[in-house]
Amino acid sequence: MYEIIVKHHFSSAHKLINYDGECKNLHGHNWKVKVFARAEELNNIGISLDFKEFKKIARDEIDKFDHVFLNEHPTFNGINPTAENIARILFQDISEKVNDGNLKIHMIEVWESDNNGVRYFQ
Repeated sequence: MYEIIVKHHFSSAHKLINYDGECKNLHGHNWKVKVFARAEELNNIGISLDFKEFKKIARDEIDKFDHVFLNEHPTFNGINPTAENIARILFQDISEKVNDGNLKIHMIEVWESDNNGVRYFQ
């Protein structure tokens, strides 16, 4: 089993609805995202997925949240833009573009700061 990892970042603002704490107020983060994919086999040149291609797929999905107010983004219509929800949504969206018979997104990490992060996996 092989695991390949790419990371990217984005900056955005949000506020948590029905939250009893400071995060109910508008604030921003410089988010960090790591995307983990696993493959059983390598191709004929010894790779599971070209890093350039993997990074492009991940960046295209992650960048849709860059420099936006997440609460107003259509993706978060009716749900709080928490780190947990961001991780789940990115997992689903990137999986649709990457998963095949050999390669599968295994996990997404989303960090809202150096000390606070979440992992989503199936």
